[in-house]
Amino acid sequence: MNNDSLKVFNNWIACADEDLELARRELNYIDEEILIRSVCFHCQQAVEKYFKAFLILHNKNFRKTHDLDELKILCLQFDKAFEIFDVTELSLYAVEARYPDFVLIPNLDDVKKSFELASQVREFIFKTIREK
Repeated sequence: MNNDSLKVFNNWIACADEDLELARRELNYIDEEILIRSVCFHCQQAVEKYFKAFLILHNKNFRKTHDLDELKILCLQFDKAFEIFDVTELSLYAVEARYPDFVLIPNLDDVKKSFELASQVREFIFKTIREK
């Protein structure tokens, strides 16, 4: 990986880590005070950025999208272990959940699952990087 690609990769990781950290801080509040839709949104954003960083690491182009399933399919080309991540529901939090007419209102269990998934993706990406 050349220096320019490494810089872009690191920028994507830094942005993803920031989204995940924001979600983590919000989860420290008392359950009734957690901004559930916002946490789900930032978890989705973190996973999206981790996936894109992984693709950059592999010099794979991708279109501008928030669809985690689409990005996962691209990641699977380089590592079949991405199959373990069920990101379909998390994708919904990218756009739809930010609006009041969104029919799938996440609850506290959903937000905890979203955070756990985003954390697992981060761990997986970093494990993959260390093995390279």
